[in-house]
Amino acid sequence: MALWREALLAQKVLCGETKGYHQHPQIERFKVVVEPSETIAGYLQEVFSESLRRSYRFDCSKFLWVKAKAPLVVTDGQLSYEFSHLKAKLARRDRQLYAELQEVKSPEPYPLFKVVPGLVASWEKV
Repeated sequence: MALWREALLAQKVLCGETKGYHQHPQIERFKVVVEPSETIAGYLQEVFSESLRRSYRFDCSKFLWVKAKAPLVVTDGQLSYEFSHLKAKLARRDRQLYAELQEVKSPEPYPLFKVVPGLVASWEKV
């Protein structure tokens, strides 16, 4: 749910529809692509598709549907960092899922992401 709300807010930032939230580090992920508004729309499409698989009721009128979705580049260092962060949260919130994820050495990113070698993103607060 939080991902959906944050992505909708990021869309407003990238489309110039709000004055706030411009300094949020995750916005940087979208600002570096050629078409930020199209990329965030594609991202929201993927989040919406996943919501259907989880039986959530998100409002698909909140974003534009796009045909071509440019991949978002993520470094293997960032992916590893985010996975570690997730596991730390799950250790406190969902011990069963945390235990299941101990078998995963390297997570598979969502198909929207293209993984490249690199460090944790410069905007990340480590």
